[in-house]
Amino acid sequence: MAQQRQEVESQREQLDMIPPPSKTRYLAVHSLDVWENPYVTVQANMVTLHVTLADANPTSLGVGGMMRPMGARRETLNVSMDKLGEALASIPRDAWPYGRVAAVEEAHNVPASGRPQVRRTMEATMKTLGDVGIVVYEWNESGPGIK
Repeated sequence: MAQQRQEVESQREQLDMIPPPSKTRYLAVHSLDVWENPYVTVQANMVTLHVTLADANPTSLGVGGMMRPMGARRETLNVSMDKLGEALASIPRDAWPYGRVAAVEEAHNVPASGRPQVRRTMEATMKTLGDVGIVVYEWNESGPGIK
């Protein structure tokens, strides 16, 4: 138990290098297609972590266009719940343009029998994010909402 607390504290220290969240930036986003910070899709027994890496080209010429699509910089990783904190702490600092906030959504089209387990995993995910100092921006099928 002490080792687990030590790991969480270490992850929190790494994530503290990322500035606090900027509400004016992330509250203006209304689609996960253009969300630039990491976000998590919660499934029954694991999570999928979506990370958009920073654009290596510092100019604004062609941003989001055919030659520099945002989707080409997006990485998708399946992560077990016990490795979520470690995975978040390893995301590069420049992949957090809104600050220390992550969107979280439940997987879509979950059968009724699987919803309770997805909800438990969702609660565990939000606890993990809180433990490492990340603000949760809960997203549902109709759009964002702060929790």
